[in-house]
Amino acid sequence: MDEPTSSLTPAEFDRLAVLIADLAAKGVSIIYVSHKMDEVFRVCETATILRDGRKVADVALKDTSEAEVIARMVGRELAAAGHKGFAREEVVLDVANLTRGSAVKNTSFKLRRGEVLGISGLVGAGRTELLRLIAGVDRPDSGAIRVENKPLALGRPRAAIAAGLGLLPEERKRDGIVARRSVRSNIALSSMHRFSRGGFVKKRALSRESERLMRELNLRPLDIERPIGQFSGGNQQKAIIGRWIAAGARILLFDEPTRGIDVGAKAEIYALIEKLASEGRSMIVVSSELPEILRVSDRVLVMREGTIAGILEREAISEEAIVALAVPRSETAAAPSPTLSATGS
Repeated sequence: MDEPTSSLTPAEFDRLAVLIADLAAKGVSIIYVSHKMDEVFRVCETATILRDGRKVADVALKDTSEAEVIARMVGRELAAAGHKGFAREEVVLDVANLTRGSAVKNTSFKLRRGEVLGISGLVGAGRTELLRLIAGVDRPDSGAIRVENKPLALGRPRAAIAAGLGLLPEERKRDGIVARRSVRSNIALSSMHRFSRGGFVKKRALSRESERLMRELNLRPLDIERPIGQFSGGNQQKAIIGRWIAAGARILLFDEPTRGIDVGAKAEIYALIEKLASEGRSMIVVSSELPEILRVSDRVLVMREGTIAGILEREAISEEAIVALAVPRSETAAAPSPTLSATGS
């Protein structure tokens, strides 16, 4: 089973865990690949730990702590890092009454320069659909968007890119990369006009810029001519971020930025988000992992059934507050047990 819960809720994982236990009791052997430590420790008896394509160790999980497994995965202990905010007062993105069918309904919010706005909610709440509308991938039925106080032509990806917006899609392998092309070629996808003249690509200039960006973003291995599909998920994500930096993006839209990424790469992505914010770039981060939302967000916008259920300022952000807003409830019944997210590190 290779990352079997990447699109499952915790309640669905609970059912899968029962099924795995039943299969094991009947003599079925299972290899379970996951970056989510709580899942590994729940369903597995032993673990083989890999790092950079090599086996590091075989361990019995009942005799091993989560911290020990993570340290062996990344080759060092990961220090717990707190949130750092760089938000300023200037509004760079103003979304007003954005609507598309029942997926996104009458949604309005503002994003400030240097701010990281987290978007949380249950699967199907409209989070991905909202990012696609902002990025111009889908056309809304109504509403308006202003970028740095200028109106944005809706439903036009080229207009969004020209306005400084960049989308890192949820389905990275399907929508974010051209797997057989080099890192260099993938970086150039949104900014080829910078590296071409008279219909010819200035390969030397593109190579210099690509190598500079990937060195700065710590691509491993640093090989810009290697097909991007041969890199790990975390390194693919670095290349996509490099693409938008090369294109001059000032507002980045991250949809599940650490899905399928190991705990070491997650820490790097979080540090990179902070670095981009410190440079004045603004980000919207959609994530199904509550610890991730708490880690990176200056504010959290919680969606429920296509609408904004509430916006939490930094001092009010907690897992309990997010779940209370995200879970549908009737006027007479209490909210069900939270099933918002699973933790991976």
